[in-house]
Amino acid sequence: MKSVISALLVLLTLTTFGQVQNHAKWNVDSPKKEVKVGDIVEIKFIAAIDPTWHLYSTEFEVKDGPNPTEFKFKPNDTYQLVGKIKPVGFHNFYEEVWGGNTSVAEGTGSFVQKVKILKANPQIEVAVDYQTCQNDGLCTMGSADFKITDIKVAADAAATIQPTAGQPTEQITATPTKDSNTVAATPTTAAEATSEAVAESSETIATPEPAEEESLWSFLLACFLGGLASIFMPCIYPIMPMTVSYFTKQEHGTSKALLYGLSIVSIFTLLGFLVSRIGGAQAANFISTHWVPNAIFFVVFILFGLSFLGLFEIVLPSSFVNNVDKQADKGGLIGIFFMALTLVVVSFSCTAPIAGSLLILASKGNEVMRPVLGMIAFSMPFAVVFTGLAMFPKFLKSLPKSGGWLNEFKVVFGLLEFALALKFLSNIDLAYRWNVLDREIFLAIWIVLFTIIGFYILGKLRMDKDSPVKGVTIPRLLISSSTFAFVVYMLPGMFGAPLRALSGWLPPEQTQDFFLTNAVGGTGTGSTAKLDRSKPHLPHGLEGFFDYEQALAQAKAAGKPVFVDFTGFNCANCRKMEANVWPQPEVLDRLKKEFVIASLYVDDKTELPKEQQFVSTYDKREKTTIGDKNADLQITKFNNNAQPFYCVISPDGELLTKPIGYASTEEFVQFLDSGLSKFKR
Repeated sequence: MKSVISALLVLLTLTTFGQVQNHAKWNVDSPKKEVKVGDIVEIKFIAAIDPTWHLYSTEFEVKDGPNPTEFKFKPNDTYQLVGKIKPVGFHNFYEEVWGGNTSVAEGTGSFVQKVKILKANPQIEVAVDYQTCQNDGLCTMGSADFKITDIKVAADAAATIQPTAGQPTEQITATPTKDSNTVAATPTTAAEATSEAVAESSETIATPEPAEEESLWSFLLACFLGGLASIFMPCIYPIMPMTVSYFTKQEHGTSKALLYGLSIVSIFTLLGFLVSRIGGAQAANFISTHWVPNAIFFVVFILFGLSFLGLFEIVLPSSFVNNVDKQADKGGLIGIFFMALTLVVVSFSCTAPIAGSLLILASKGNEVMRPVLGMIAFSMPFAVVFTGLAMFPKFLKSLPKSGGWLNEFKVVFGLLEFALALKFLSNIDLAYRWNVLDREIFLAIWIVLFTIIGFYILGKLRMDKDSPVKGVTIPRLLISSSTFAFVVYMLPGMFGAPLRALSGWLPPEQTQDFFLTNAVGGTGTGSTAKLDRSKPHLPHGLEGFFDYEQALAQAKAAGKPVFVDFTGFNCANCRKMEANVWPQPEVLDRLKKEFVIASLYVDDKTELPKEQQFVSTYDKREKTTIGDKNADLQITKFNNNAQPFYCVISPDGELLTKPIGYASTEEFVQFLDSGLSKFKR
């Protein structure tokens, strides 16, 4: 019946005036500043409405009433809509003829649409159909067409990117979310509408940044400390006198010594650059999670450990080393460079495990320059120490002579290599859900290894080439005491203690078989029976989903926002967040009550059903596993591939607040509250 009334009113209007009337004059406001390909911009459609007339919004309570304003975007490959169109300056208005509330604007009404720029010179064509009415019931239909071609794309950013997966190919009709209309008690004036539009625009969520600054600085510090530790490796020692001997023959020693240090940094950095160019987001995931590279690193660490224990000697071919060394004898600038190359080549047997681990850590970031910066930081201690030796040859006299201490150092480091190798084996076990290397088995091996190290440092255990220890010195006592303290710290972990300081190294608590509190009648931190590890589980008794679409569907049904956790079985910082931040009452309470949780593992090697496998719009590669699907979602939708990565989104998949990565408890609570308050608004 209401449809008939609407049609009669329109017909009455047309026959009364006998001419085309237009009671809303439209204008479009697009960005004036230059943008880059990949940027998300806002386009504002502004309607100046004639006095005594009102314009309808895009959605309102009355379902069978006046025609809502409709925006139809003509799709092409130069842009992509982001989210739904949002009306600004509209208020609820009860109309007796329709028997309910509509949403209208008088004076001025605007609509804001976010658009992602995919190519230079974007071409955005929009058709608007709308209806305006007077309070006495007269109505007119109107339309407006826009062709937006004035968005300036910076010349140095004229790249091309692919649209996000799921972008429709047919004509796009933009409609708002249910709660997008602004409700006011009185009609909104033109000035109020303008100020409100500005306020809404200021709430635009920034595009997710690839990596957090703190995590980058932490990574660089780890690289620097790794390089510093490498300086004390046994194979570095013979190069020290070689360096001093070489530079005692050089004139202008200071400048050449500085060039020597710069060459060391350059050679190490070249390695980082090659990794960054050959790698990439998907290659990084392959390196850090696939069984082949992890198995290779496991074997390499075991071999180096056995070598340090004296079972055999690892050396590069003598012909290669000698040829490199001959180039260093030529002198001059080329000779200095080859001297630096000699240092890198000869130190390979000691630096490869540490540098390799840092490059794996670097590959988990999404910055192209991250491995390069990491290797610069790693090589800085080498450059400083060997530049100093080149400048001051007399420093060599203060260094201790080679002897029994050197062999003991190698043995201790060999045992540490075994402990580090176990992490790579755990990566494989977790990613492929082999369910072999449980948390307590991992801990048991570490406890045994570090107990052996403690007794060895005290002199209670000796190797064939070791000298007998006549007495316990203060350094031996301090180091062994620290080692045994570490063993004592790990022991409660065998019975379910969280061991938060080691959360980044150990398998997650969900892999624990036995909890002491369960055995004595308590509830413990886990279930009374071992979890089914063929499926992932959330920590701390949280419930959620491991599929993005299922989480969105549940969020719509429950009327809650979605907390998206991009994580990985082999993500050290993810385990640290789950062990140190998530259990805090202010965090755990919010996660349990206020959000639907979607925990998406990017390294899950479980095969997708054939009908769900797809080719990514990002890298044009087929995605065949659950991890591939989740990693592709993180890259294409949120422009990020680092873990942990947390987002709060609406049930429609729209970002509610800026995503974060590794964070403190306070920062994490602020992040959750920001998304929750935006969702409720």
